[in-house]
Amino acid sequence: MADETPTKAADGRSQRRTLVGVVTRDKMAKTRRVDVERLVRHPRYGKFVKKRTVCYVHDETNESHVGDTVEIMETRPLSKQKCWRLIRVLTKAPVKVQLADVPTA
Repeated sequence: MADETPTKAADGRSQRRTLVGVVTRDKMAKTRRVDVERLVRHPRYGKFVKKRTVCYVHDETNESHVGDTVEIMETRPLSKQKCWRLIRVLTKAPVKVQLADVPTA
């Protein structure tokens, strides 16, 4: 059997899982809700089905917002639900421009 020990990172810690997902909620202070989507093949019919995993992510500087694509890393439990932290924002969400109310004559 193969040895199941994880490889060591440059700083001596174990290698941690990283995922890429989309921020779906940013109403909490320093916490983001990130959806990670994946395709899973149906066991009987063979069709690919979209599944999603919801991760609560620690964002120390509140730099991510709804719609941003982010990279997250697994970490020690920070609260009851948070065990991921934000590494970086890959792409920002497009900014919605609101038009000012123009009075009609």
